[in-house]
Amino acid sequence: MNGHQAEDPVLRNRERARSIANVGKRLGYSCYFCALVLFLINFYASSSSLWTSLTVAAIIVGSVLLAPAIILGYAANAAEREEQGLPHGH
Repeated sequence: MNGHQAEDPVLRNRERARSIANVGKRLGYSCYFCALVLFLINFYASSSSLWTSLTVAAIIVGSVLLAPAIILGYAANAAEREEQGLPHGH
């Protein structure tokens, strides 16, 4: 980035939104992976309600983190495309 772009608050906010979206995606997909591991433990080891509850909790937390992160990431990319004058894609 050049000096003018670094000072632009819109670009700075867009990059912050993009980085928050990336962290949210990373955490959300990590929760899904943990849910998969917990499911496999539950399936092969001992089918208990604790493992089932932990699996469901990991899926819920992953969904709560991942859905807004995906929307925020798409919004930041759409704003970037709009600023560059590219087609919307829909």
